This record gives sequence, C-alpha cells and structure tokens, in this order.
Amino acid sequence: MHLINSLVFRLIFFGMLLVTVGLGYRVVVVMPTLAEDIKNLVANQQLSIANYVARDIDQKIIERRSLITRLTADLPPALLNQRTALASWLAERQRYSPLFSSGLMLIPASGQGLLAETPVVTGRAGLDYATRDWFRSALAGQEVTSRPTRGRANGDPIIIMAAPVRSADGKVLAVLAGVELLDSPSFLKPIQTMRLGNSGGFLLVSPADKVFVAASDPAMVLKPTPPPGVNQLHDKAMAGYRGTGVTVNAKGIEELSAMVTVPSTGWFVVARMPTDEAFQPMVQLRKMFLRNSVIVAVVVLLALLLILPRMFRPLTTAARQMRAMADGKQELQPLPVGSKSEIGEVAAGFNYLLEKLRDNDERLRENEARMAHLAHHDALTGLPNRLLFEDRLHQAIARAERAETAIALLFLDLDGFKPINDEHGHEIGDAVLRQVAERLLVGRRKTDTVARLGGDEFVLLLTDAEGNTDAGNSRRIAVTVAETCIAALGNPFFVGGHTLQLGVSIGIVLHAPGDDSADHLLNRADVAMYAAKQAGRGRYEFFTPEMLAS
Repeated sequence: MHLINSLVFRLIFFGMLLVTVGLGYRVVVVMPTLAEDIKNLVANQQLSIANYVARDIDQKIIERRSLITRLTADLPPALLNQRTALASWLAERQRYSPLFSSGLMLIPASGQGLLAETPVVTGRAGLDYATRDWFRSALAGQEVTSRPTRGRANGDPIIIMAAPVRSADGKVLAVLAGVELLDSPSFLKPIQTMRLGNSGGFLLVSPADKVFVAASDPAMVLKPTPPPGVNQLHDKAMAGYRGTGVTVNAKGIEELSAMVTVPSTGWFVVARMPTDEAFQPMVQLRKMFLRNSVIVAVVVLLALLLILPRMFRPLTTAARQMRAMADGKQELQPLPVGSKSEIGEVAAGFNYLLEKLRDNDERLRENEARMAHLAHHDALTGLPNRLLFEDRLHQAIARAERAETAIALLFLDLDGFKPINDEHGHEIGDAVLRQVAERLLVGRRKTDTVARLGGDEFVLLLTDAEGNTDAGNSRRIAVTVAETCIAALGNPFFVGGHTLQLGVSIGIVLHAPGDDSADHLLNRADVAMYAAKQAGRGRYEFFTPEMLAS
C-alpha cells in the first residue's frame, strides 16, 4: 500500500497542518517564552522602582547626617554659654538648611534638658536625654542615627541624627541633634502617597529594629514586623536576601515583591504589587491565546466535517453491505477490495474473517458458549452472578417443595473491605475479592451454590440439607457453614506485599416446604445480615420476624 493512498496519512497530515503549525508553535514555543519574559520584565521593572526609592531615601539620610556633621564643626564652643546667641545661631542654620522638619536641638553633656532648640516644641526642653541610646553614643564621640520611634514630647514618628560638639582639645561639650519626622513631605511622606500600579505600594523596613519605618498604609508605621514563619519571603529579606519574589500578604493577597537595601541605614525598601495586577499582561495573553485556539478548533472542525464524509464514503458503502449481510437481506459474500488504501484493507479483512468463520464454525460455537458463561458468571471471581443465582434459587425452592426438604440461604457482607479499596486501590481490592471467592468454595458440595451479588456481597445456597425437613438439623448445618466462613475469612489475606485483615457478617434464613418465594427468602437473609452488622459484625444472625418490625 502506497503511503500517499493511506487514509491515516491523509488525516494526520491534514490535522498536523492546521493544528500543529497553528497551535503547537504557540503552546510549545511562543506562550511559555512570552510568559517568562513578561514575568521577568515586570519583576525587573519593580526592582528598578525599588532601587530608585532606596537611593532617594539613602540620599536624604546622607544629606541630614552631613548637615549635622557640618553644623557641629561650625558651632563655636563659646556660644554654649550664651543661650540667646546659641538659639539665634541654630535658628539661622535651620532657616537656611531646613532638612530636619522637627528642628535642631543642643543637649548639654548631662543630658538634662536643652541648651537651645529651634523651633520650640512643647515639652521637649524638659526631657531627660541621658538614658537614650543615641545620646550616649553621641556623647561617646560617635555620629549616630537613632532607631525610628515616637517622640516623647508629642508622639509623632521621628528619627534623630546626632553628633558630638567638641572643644578645641577634643572634649565633648554637648550633643547636637536633628529631629526628622518620618512622615515629613521632604523625608518619607512620598512612600505613603506613592502607589505602585493601582493597588501596590511600598514598605520601608528596619531589620535591626524589626519595625516598619514607613509604609503606603500609614497604620503600619512603627508597627513590628511579622514574627518568623509567617511570611517566608519576609524572613529571607530580614536575613539579607535582596531581589524579587512572590508571597502572600497578611490579607491573603498574593503579591510580587522587590527588596532593595538602603545602604546608609541597613534598612530595605519593599516595592509590592498584587500578582493579579502585576501579571495582567500574562492574563491578557492567555485570553488571546484561548480565543485564537477556539477559532482554530472551529476551522479544523468545519474542515473535517466537509472533507471526512467524502473520504469515508467507500467505508460507509462497505458497512452498509456488511449490515445487509448480517440482517439476512443479502447473501454472505466477499466485499470488493477496490483501492489499496485502508478501505481496501477493511474489505480484505472482512473477507478473511468471513473465510475463517466458515472454516471454524465449531470455534464460533465455543465462543457463543463462552459468552453465555460470561453472561451468568461474575467476571472478577468466576462465581455465579445474581442472574444465575436467582435461577438456581428458584429451582432449589421448587425441588425442596417436591421432595419436602429444607434449604438454607446465607447472605454474606464483608467487614472492612471499603478501607482496603480506599487505601490500597481497586487492583488490591479485586485480588482480595478473588481470594474471598476461593475460600468460600472450599468444602462446598456440588449441590451448593456460592455466588457474588456485587461489590463485597456474596451468598451461599445450601440445598438438600441432609435430605430431610428437620429444622433443627438444617439450622445446625447452616451454623457450621457460617462459622467455617467466618473463620476462613478472618485469616489474613496476603496480596501484593500487603497483609490485610477482613471480617464478614452473615444473615441466615431457612426455607421449609410451604414458605415464601425466592425474593422474600433473599430479602430476609439480607435483613438478617444487617442485624448481624448492627450486633457487632464478624458474626451471623438467623432471620426472625421481629427484624422486620425494627
């Protein structure tokens, strides 16, 4: 058969031409590449914004530190004893270099009160500064920046930058401090007002102090940072990680965050934006891809609807001929092979099958017998199914009526089978059911029937109980069989390397001549089985009329 005549080749070629070229390229190459590029682009843009904000804050910190250093160098030590002149000197410097929004203050070496301040802030002059860490460091000769805190005078969020004022011989005479409001428009106020996209914003974090120095949400200012373990990306940033990442904030919103250090303080800026907004271009790209995919699928479907009927016309003609032969409207005869395509292969295959059927009529009868067996037996265990069991039950009742003998029906339901199926899977469960069937068949007579009704339900039909109508003897036989089944199924099952344990609950009903029909007998055995389960499982119960009342 030439490849060009192959129906499969034509279908694959046509499908690949329309679908693979159009969809495959976008799925395999374009879509993943564009999505990754967009993610990287958005992350890099956010990192650049965070870098800009961090550099701006760093510059503001450096400017204020430099001003304090310059002022301490320019301050004449003689002015320390001239408070009026000292206040004027500070006011003039504040007027020309107003970098500290809450002013400047000069603190004596004792730390008690102020030598001078500008502007005057109510309550600030009477404070004790001797115990403040930043004051002690400055008094020891260091240029220092305090931790972000709330001012004791008015409760405003502030940061203090201080440096020692020295005498000509280097002795520290006083400490000059500049007080900056964290939410000053010239300092960190822009962080509160700037937005990243529609709903994103910024955080300024001091890892050493474990507080938020500034935030787009003013309520977060000077609040403690989350404890370790709450936010993994925050924990990494507190430990020194700088870069980008995706995390979930305290409100449960997934965000893209970029972290950059402010070098002069050790703080870091976090630029954050919800991923729904940050990756919106990706969402739009997916929508466009899906829309195009639908269009391509519709085009392919329409093309196949127009082309396939024409391609399969010879096959439908052969099918009509085979159907006519099957219905007896046409004599069984070989089909014309026609072209050397798949259609010709189908016709040749039918002709070969027809020849084999004629030559192997006996094998056909065997197949029919096998099908009949499958129709009356459970495919998993090989036991009689419900259809065959009900037929045998009717026959057994009829024989018992004629011979005036008793029969017993045992209804078995496995205990603990569902957990085995759930935990180990249906393959293990099926293997267990096959072993159950094998154990139930042990010791059974040819006149008895073991059947599987479905799931984990089995029945035993005991006929011709010792060939008499002695109810007591029939009961003893049923008890013996029930106890044997309980013991057999109580032993461990070894399947697939697992040791599994089952139990069984059994309902028993005895039928004597003149009793009810087969359906009533089976229902009563089922009722007795449920009574056995309610009584504790792993046991048997004989049917009594009182069970119907409950």
